[in-house]
Amino acid sequence: MNEVVQKWEQQSLPTYLAEELQQLKQQKEKLEDAFYQLLPFGTAGMRGELGVGTNRMNIYTVRLAAHGLAQHVVKHNEQARGVVIAYDTRHFSKEFAIETARVLGAYGVKSYVFTEARPTPQLSFAVRHYNAFAGVVITASHNPKQYNGFKVYGSDGAQMVPTDVKVVIDEMNAVEDLFTVPVVEFDAYGEWILEEIDEAYLTRLMELKERHVDASMKLVYTPLHGAGLVPVERGLRAFGFENVTIVEAQATPDGDFSTVPYPNPEEAAAFTMAIEAGKQVGADLLLATDPDADRLGVAVRDGEEYVLLTGNQLGALVVNYLIEAKKEAGTLPANAVVLKTIVTSELGASIARANGVEVVDVLTGFKYIAEKIEHYTTTGEKQFLFGYEESYGYLVKDFVRDKDAVQLALVTAEMASYYAAQGKTLLHALHDLFETYGYYKETLTSKAFVGKSGQQEMQQLLTNYRNNPLTEIAGVKVSCVEDYLTQTATFADGTTKVITLPSENVLKYVLEDGSWVAIRPSGTEPKCKFYIGVNGESEKESEMKLQKLKGIFS
Repeated sequence: MNEVVQKWEQQSLPTYLAEELQQLKQQKEKLEDAFYQLLPFGTAGMRGELGVGTNRMNIYTVRLAAHGLAQHVVKHNEQARGVVIAYDTRHFSKEFAIETARVLGAYGVKSYVFTEARPTPQLSFAVRHYNAFAGVVITASHNPKQYNGFKVYGSDGAQMVPTDVKVVIDEMNAVEDLFTVPVVEFDAYGEWILEEIDEAYLTRLMELKERHVDASMKLVYTPLHGAGLVPVERGLRAFGFENVTIVEAQATPDGDFSTVPYPNPEEAAAFTMAIEAGKQVGADLLLATDPDADRLGVAVRDGEEYVLLTGNQLGALVVNYLIEAKKEAGTLPANAVVLKTIVTSELGASIARANGVEVVDVLTGFKYIAEKIEHYTTTGEKQFLFGYEESYGYLVKDFVRDKDAVQLALVTAEMASYYAAQGKTLLHALHDLFETYGYYKETLTSKAFVGKSGQQEMQQLLTNYRNNPLTEIAGVKVSCVEDYLTQTATFADGTTKVITLPSENVLKYVLEDGSWVAIRPSGTEPKCKFYIGVNGESEKESEMKLQKLKGIFS
């Protein structure tokens, strides 16, 4: 590793990187973490802390990733179709986007680059709109401010498939010296884009409209300093909402996310300013998107206060709303399908099946939902109705092939308007679903495993669970252990069946009372996640079950 550090010292680094390197030399553990590996390029790309070193996001690791992508494009002789590049509001996002275009240009690959920050789903849309060969979005989604990332997409607008990602990785690994990756001036092969895509995307968003809305309904929206402001605000107004309040203090792009401790709409603290604004104007509904606007958080007025919906709850509400609206309009396809992940609540699945709509489970990660959509589009076997995951990711219309908070913001507002006309809030509608289908509750806990030693410890934890499977949890017998790594489900009587999903390092325990626990290392953060789901005849019963299981895995 010392040789690698010396190599970096010999370069004409930007001042901020050179200064950081000198500081790290006095902190052995931090220096090792910055250089002990090349920042991993996973199935969706790479994500990491900003800073100096091979294990950090900086212009050199970004150039290396761009080189790998460029080689993939060249191998297919698709330089002219090119690559669309978008970015969020994080530190260095636009710079990394430009560096990516400069490397692509060095290999004769055309690039279309947004002039302003725009959401990840809009990147997915733009790849399809321009019939580009690939796409890149510079983002770390909802991670803290010190992170950024490089996410790659295929020609269908979905996250790049593993076989193509392997080519990118192999080409990256073939480079002995990342400082030798060539660049050219942006305008050699780069083209700026914005207005055309904004208008085309807005036009397609209008296809989401199912019912008329109450124009006077009061909404509050916050982009949390991210990229969602323009499309969400335009979309809401195009849908007919005239009383939209923007949280101005969080409307300004800010890579420090200075008004919020963690720019994640899954966190209650992210809604602090939106709640203040909501109380001032008497808003019925609060909406929040993460920095790259692929995740949506929702809060509903309940008297003088606001209650945050979970991703599972909002997903179930949308499943029910879409089915009812389409049945009413006579547009529900006979072969409609809802897609969800293996760690998503079963409430939405129960609603869909009760209405004759098929539900298909996929592995965690929206790329698997997009993969199914592409398959059904190609074969005509089923017609996509809705796809979602518990982590606030949803998709209604497949002109985007990734989770789309802009789409869901519009559908949620319309849905809230529909129930308001009946004197109900989304909380009332949710309670009605519980009364009909059972009281479903879910939670997520996690344990952090930071650094090299942490990663080794996390892998050992999974190995221990795998080698010594639990037979009872919280006094309830385990009826089935689903091991997605070995693609085997093992039942209490010792019988097994094959899991037909791709291999992934996930374990899921299903209990005799229908409760379940899934254990999964995060694909984007140094932590292990424990997903828990229960169902009961009453809210009290479900809460008791949930707390027992949570206590064991916290």
